[in-house]
Amino acid sequence: MTLKKTLTIAGSDTSGGAGIAADLKTFQEHGTYGMTAITVIVTMDPDNNWSHGVYSLPVDVLKAQIKTALSTGIDAIKTGMLSTEEIIKIAGNAISESGLSHVVIDPVMVCKGEDEVLNPGNVDAMIEFLLPKAEIVTPNLFEAGQLAGTKTPKTIEDMKAVAEKIHSLGARNVVIKGGKQLKHDKAVDLFYDGKTFTLLETEKTDTTYNHGAGCTFAAAITANLANGLGVKESVFEAKKFVSAAIANGWKLNEYVGPVMHGAKNRFGAPEITATEI
Repeated sequence: MTLKKTLTIAGSDTSGGAGIAADLKTFQEHGTYGMTAITVIVTMDPDNNWSHGVYSLPVDVLKAQIKTALSTGIDAIKTGMLSTEEIIKIAGNAISESGLSHVVIDPVMVCKGEDEVLNPGNVDAMIEFLLPKAEIVTPNLFEAGQLAGTKTPKTIEDMKAVAEKIHSLGARNVVIKGGKQLKHDKAVDLFYDGKTFTLLETEKTDTTYNHGAGCTFAAAITANLANGLGVKESVFEAKKFVSAAIANGWKLNEYVGPVMHGAKNRFGAPEITATEI
């Protein structure tokens, strides 16, 4: 048996719900062989309301990890938390050197539960070093506004305008995660391929147990691409996967509840509709 190989360049979430932990669980559920290059270690302080600590690894260690993984012949790659402009540049250069076309950029800018951008210069670095290499970029509403240089989109029309702007910066495809934050009666994501907008909708899940949802969605797209699906189909199937994961999220402790990464394969997925708009 030969498995497709997927690489995540991202942060390590000590609580296990997001970052490389979410990516590896998602890769496994999709039957791919996951590898990691850890950029930062994120801890949470149970004595201070689960406040986050972000510890960057030395860049030489990151480069050595990336070299190790790429030497095996990677089929698809995703990025997650890249905490500094230097790390973003390293990731971008590694993607260029790999020659890979299946590249998913998840432009993580804050830790869940935090509201400060990790490093304001990261946005410009992402635009320069990552977006032109992205087969698809997967920002949430806040991240989409930051990349587009606009206010955070509030409506589907706002999302369309922002998606066009991000596409113009070099990403070949864009999916903006509206989720339950958007003022809409469904949980929606907007996919844009440079020509057509497609609205992906499912019922909203009334839960706060959604830690790791963004990472899981991007990792599912990555695995789908590695397994040979087209971009649009990869996004559609990833929407099913993460929607099931959110619907079956669970309480880890008094501060956080992660999604259940194996929910789709165990319990099936909620109904998803895709409509060109």
